[in-house]
Amino acid sequence: MNLPELELHMVAKLKKHLLRCFATGIVAILPVAGLLFLVVHFENLIAGSWLKTKGYYFFGQGILLAVALLYLLGLVLSSVLGRWLFNLIDRSLDRLPLLGELYRTLKQLVGYDEGPSGMFKRVVWVAFDHPPRWELGLVTENKSSLAKGRTAVFVPNAPTPTTGRLIYVEESELLPTNLRVNEALQLLVSIGGVVPSQERFDA
Repeated sequence: MNLPELELHMVAKLKKHLLRCFATGIVAILPVAGLLFLVVHFENLIAGSWLKTKGYYFFGQGILLAVALLYLLGLVLSSVLGRWLFNLIDRSLDRLPLLGELYRTLKQLVGYDEGPSGMFKRVVWVAFDHPPRWELGLVTENKSSLAKGRTAVFVPNAPTPTTGRLIYVEESELLPTNLRVNEALQLLVSIGGVVPSQERFDA
């Protein structure tokens, strides 16, 4: 190999090395950068309007306030009075012209509107592998004409149940549960941390 060819080889090798290191760095930093972006974005969104003008403000206070409010909301809705109030507000929003339809669609997405008219009909257990490992599934269609009468089941991922996969299986291969859709979603988001009462399972 003469000198010009050696120089070209070294330059190509250097380019490959730089590109590999650059790509590795991007892949490594993306999750961290994405997390920082989301934290800063939500902090500015929550605290930007009024909280930042207060003398006692510190960065992250907006997110801490939002977490505390969500906890208090969940605590209130866990009581009998809170559930009654929530149902009252829910029925009122349902009856709103135009906005009521949007509200019902959002409820379906988070699992609070199930049954024949809902996006998700019921919650089932789906078996994979042998010996079987069980995964939660949300039935989207019974006896689908697209798949020769099989049941359409959306198998969501944890802790992000907005993603997952759609499968078509025989009804006999599904194990029924008494879980509500919103309970199944809470179970997934909490990665098993929020477990409904055991008597709600048929399995």
